[in-house]
Amino acid sequence: MKSFLTCLMAVSFSATVPAGPMSLTDRVAADMEGQHRSDANKARNVYRHPVETLEFFGIADGMSVMEIWPGGGWYTEILAPVMRGHGKLVIATWDPEVEGQAEYRYRLPKEMNQKFTSQAEIYDQVETVFFSPPQSASLGDDSSVDAVVTFRNTHGWIRSGQAQLIFNEFARVLKPGGVLGVVQHRADEGTDLMESAKQGYVSESAVKALAANAGLVFEAASDVNANPMDRKDYPEGVWTLPPSYDLEDQDREIYTAIGESDRMTLRFRKP
Repeated sequence: MKSFLTCLMAVSFSATVPAGPMSLTDRVAADMEGQHRSDANKARNVYRHPVETLEFFGIADGMSVMEIWPGGGWYTEILAPVMRGHGKLVIATWDPEVEGQAEYRYRLPKEMNQKFTSQAEIYDQVETVFFSPPQSASLGDDSSVDAVVTFRNTHGWIRSGQAQLIFNEFARVLKPGGVLGVVQHRADEGTDLMESAKQGYVSESAVKALAANAGLVFEAASDVNANPMDRKDYPEGVWTLPPSYDLEDQDREIYTAIGESDRMTLRFRKP
């Protein structure tokens, strides 16, 4: 029979052994609920599924990851602490030197830079490149990143006529074997490309064509961000739904019940 002292030493020893390093998936799960995030942003986790999405894209320790046009930085808030000390995160945001852009393209990067400065313990390792094609159209050196990720941007690129140029740029900066991960509001197949893009939606076949034309190979699709309740026929397009609520209080309960948009989640690879 073990002595009381032996048992006490065993308990004491086990209590002082440090836990092993957290996996990237565990860090995503922890950081998406981090205190550095607003309650409003954390409330969107249920719609955006960051753990499953980044796992599907194959984001891993040691990678250099480039996020395209992060907007208000919803995913950046997760990727920055997750990759800090475990790889590299580069954000490609709008170039403030390019004139004639929409107001938010000057405001949001400035706000993000202020966030980076005020929360250096989270964002001090994030690198920034400026990307406002066609005037500012380079994402960096050839074959310089392991993964490019973009969330709900493709409709805007189609509307501006720059989608193929931008997908070509993704292919150029990706290393051989590198991954492009795309999340995008999903239009029904057979819809008019430009008309659906004006509503914020793009068909899967259109995104696959853009990637194929850039020399990227379609690898897999996931329905992790699918929402079959999304009718895709709203007065203000996808922005009728949360979180935008462009109709404000009009039929708000209906749109809240639908939730955020139906989204494709696609993975491509550079040969």
